[in-house]
Amino acid sequence: MSEKLCMFAGQGAQFPGMGKDFAEDAEIATLFKTANDVLGFDITSLCFEGPAEELTKSNICQPAIFTVSIAAFKAFQKKYPDVSFKMAAGLSLGEWSALHIAGVLDFESTLKVLEARGRFMQEACDEQESGMVSIMGATAKQLDELCQTCGISIANINSESQVVLSGIKSGVTAAAAAAVEMGVKAIVLNVAGAFHSPLMASARIKLADVLESVDFKKPEMPVLANVTGKIHTANSVEIKNAMLGQVTESVRWCDCILGASATGIEEFIEFGPGKVLSGLLRRIDRSLKCANVMDIASLEKCDKLLG
Repeated sequence: MSEKLCMFAGQGAQFPGMGKDFAEDAEIATLFKTANDVLGFDITSLCFEGPAEELTKSNICQPAIFTVSIAAFKAFQKKYPDVSFKMAAGLSLGEWSALHIAGVLDFESTLKVLEARGRFMQEACDEQESGMVSIMGATAKQLDELCQTCGISIANINSESQVVLSGIKSGVTAAAAAAVEMGVKAIVLNVAGAFHSPLMASARIKLADVLESVDFKKPEMPVLANVTGKIHTANSVEIKNAMLGQVTESVRWCDCILGASATGIEEFIEFGPGKVLSGLLRRIDRSLKCANVMDIASLEKCDKLLG
């Protein structure tokens, strides 16, 4: 049987209605009830009904995506109890989902961390106008030139052909125009601010205070770290530091996937709303097999991957 990796969705994948059919299972429904109780507001209704504008707020969408991702994972476990995973990974907030699945943090603690993380990141966005731009097909030299001349930085290395840059609004606008002049495709993203950049420094400081009181345990399975593209150590302090670094440093998603593939993993299953990670996987290496679990219909289609 092929080795498998479970991977978890990041911010931006949310949509009204997500997780609703998973909650028809009584056991999984308790996850949503617990989330309501821990967070102190009805996140279940926001997941199932929206409105989209409210669900998009960082302090809401981060714990919401986490809850739906774990619901998807639990539904998969119930349907395929004999399937095991060699490794876990997640994009940005999805890395917290991966750490929870690996036993590093409990469900309640992860919810609290993500609500705070989202709130702090939004506050950092409000400090000054900033944003992100997706650059496709640029060389390393071209990316370096864009960063240097426009005063921005690399936020996400999604594949060898797609990199996202973050910075102040004027820098992002300038980078998009400069990229077009280079003959490179550029898309300014509809996001609240410059995530995974030095402009998130205040969020990192605030999150550090929260994490001081959070109990991190030794991972029960390997989890790939966004900031290095390599497996987290078993040291709780080092895991915390890596997760703080993730707020202001580049997400090396391409390295995570290539590193996992190098260990012999051939099958990747994405949990949570949307299909972003499955799409990125195809950009990185089309030979890798993948499936996504975002609802009951997609869960049923996993039969094709799992044989």
